[in-house]
Amino acid sequence: MRLPASYPMALLAALVALTPVYVLLTLASDASNVFDSHNLTILGNTLSLMVLTVLGSIIIGVPLAFISAYVHLPLKKMWLVVFAAPLAIPSYIGAFTLYAAFGPGGEINQLFGIATPPMYDLSGAAIVMTLYTFPFVMLTTRSSLLSIDASMVNAARTLGMSMAMSIFKVILPRVVNGIAAGALLVALYTLSDFGTPAMMRLDTFTRVIYVEYNAFGLSRAAMLSLQLMCIVGFLLFLESQIKTATERHGRPLMLFPKPWQLGAMFVTFVPVLLLAIGLPLGVFSLWLVREGLAEFDFTIAWHSAYASGIAALVAVIVAIPVAHAALSGKAGRVMERITYFGFGIPGIVMGTALVYAGLQLPMLYQTLALLVIAYVLRFLPLAVGSVRTSTEHMDASLVKSARVLGASPREAFTRITLPLTARGIVAGAALVFLESMRELEATLLLGPTGFETLSTYLWRVYEAGYFGRAAIPGLLLVVISACGLAIMLSGEKRSN
Repeated sequence: MRLPASYPMALLAALVALTPVYVLLTLASDASNVFDSHNLTILGNTLSLMVLTVLGSIIIGVPLAFISAYVHLPLKKMWLVVFAAPLAIPSYIGAFTLYAAFGPGGEINQLFGIATPPMYDLSGAAIVMTLYTFPFVMLTTRSSLLSIDASMVNAARTLGMSMAMSIFKVILPRVVNGIAAGALLVALYTLSDFGTPAMMRLDTFTRVIYVEYNAFGLSRAAMLSLQLMCIVGFLLFLESQIKTATERHGRPLMLFPKPWQLGAMFVTFVPVLLLAIGLPLGVFSLWLVREGLAEFDFTIAWHSAYASGIAALVAVIVAIPVAHAALSGKAGRVMERITYFGFGIPGIVMGTALVYAGLQLPMLYQTLALLVIAYVLRFLPLAVGSVRTSTEHMDASLVKSARVLGASPREAFTRITLPLTARGIVAGAALVFLESMRELEATLLLGPTGFETLSTYLWRVYEAGYFGRAAIPGLLLVVISACGLAIMLSGEKRSN
């Protein structure tokens, strides 16, 4: 059924367009001294971090995809969860704990007397980003691998190819798009991330935009934002052109490695997982033992849940007409792509644009409403995608039958469509809620005065150097993010 969504969608498009319009207006209002040699350094740092992270994610993610898809492992489902578990930890939490654990005077040095190199600058940021983004490549590659029928590999083996040659000549050419899709997700995540480069003291676009904004260098911040949006827009275009594997699922390939081969896999990849998961949890647990519960105000957790809950509710209300419009015609599909542009805009850029909007509309400035708008614009595609998927799987004949029997469009929607798509609506709301809880940069810029959240509290204690006070909010965010991972993996399992 077609919902009357033209006005909400037009408003949504205007809000999404606000960010590039603000950037261009600010740049035009003061175009002096916006180009200098340091800008090339920032561009080089950003692109270097992106390239190193993508390469690292492919090096780790592709082999893990093969292992999780094809290798006969004991407790195979458990290992899939373990391989994807780094997604349950926001990268800025990983950066925080790795920065605190490594280097002279770090936690490892204090506890074990082991000298470790400091974790900062480009190398440290690339390691952290790789540790927390390789599951993107693993999951998209795994999905492509599962679409390949084992008979093709068996035919290649019958014709004399070794297993290694079969992998390189038969399997890999069919999963290149899956690898590319994951690599682009990693690139977009790396470009938009603020916390990791900031904590690793690496001048990237997001970090310098934040510094310039706080120093009232609006024209310079706008110029850097424009460059960043151009790169993001190009990557979003590439992402829209990639078609992942849609081959019919046949008999899956299954490999039975020898014990020494299985041991080599664990020796290679378990340290990566321990560094990504075990170290942050261990450091937070150590700090919790030292500091206890007395120093943390649990009102901060309520602030996070309250703002994120409102954002989730608003997002699904907006997502329902957008998702239905996307299934109804070309205009709706264009609108859906516009929402994805909002998702691709880094939070630090969107935050500065919405601050400008708040200054023009004083009733919105420094209010919870403006923060909720930022959350909705950033994470609306999560709700749209979930609602659309559940609607696509619904039998359209049920609504047609209800209309034939005399039901009005509203009645058919409330009594048939809504109950049958409720699972997708709830899942979309949950994902928006969880991502809003983790959001750092937009919350730093738009949060009302005195409105501290878990993510901004972590940032404040990092800046102040009171690392021990990060234990409770850090562990809370890990648990919350783990819930989001469970929702994502449950959808992945249903799709296989």
